[in-house]
Amino acid sequence: MRLYSGPLSLFSRKVEIALYEKNIGFERIEVAFTQDEGYRPKHPAVAAANPKGQVPVLVDGDLTIFDSTVILEYLEDAYPAPPLYPADPGGKARCRLVELNADEILFADVRRLLYRTEPPLADAGRQKARQEEGQRGEKGILSHYNRLEEQLGTRDYFCGVFTVADIGMFMTIHYAVRTNGPRLDAFPGLAAWYRRIAARQSVARVVEEIAEADRKLSSPLSP
Repeated sequence: MRLYSGPLSLFSRKVEIALYEKNIGFERIEVAFTQDEGYRPKHPAVAAANPKGQVPVLVDGDLTIFDSTVILEYLEDAYPAPPLYPADPGGKARCRLVELNADEILFADVRRLLYRTEPPLADAGRQKARQEEGQRGEKGILSHYNRLEEQLGTRDYFCGVFTVADIGMFMTIHYAVRTNGPRLDAFPGLAAWYRRIAARQSVARVVEEIAEADRKLSSPLSP
């Protein structure tokens, strides 16, 4: 099994955590990345597999697939133990919705903060516009945190046990934390959940690898 991944790709890291949790051996192929130009030049295998030219791309035997959600669902079907989705259809659907929330709803605001690890723009006006967009992102993130705090309630995990829902949501929140986004202090349930997930061996390994990639590739955090 091969996984084409990026050093700072949130969605690739989701897949890596699942592979570690399932104890699946794989070869990680890191594609070229810089904070100035992103993933360019595109890796030819990635460009051939994914019309968007994005990682992650998973190759398992004669099967090549892309998109983190599709990959996670495939891994669950092909390598079911230990499970990372609830067994019942309703629970599985709720788990998928939490992951979708992380990928499509929360990430829309987290994306507004990612410029903070990039070199500041020479054009002061454009840089100011990025900063203002980041401020809007922070307001949105706080609103999401409040909703997630209520959704999580007193449970240890979003779907009762550790699942893909926790992997996806943790990674998106971690990217908010990584870019000096809103703190979790005002959300004690969500903060305890974040620490609980971060303590897992699979997650701690990925978090450290992201930090190491930041030390090599990212600019000091800008306001």
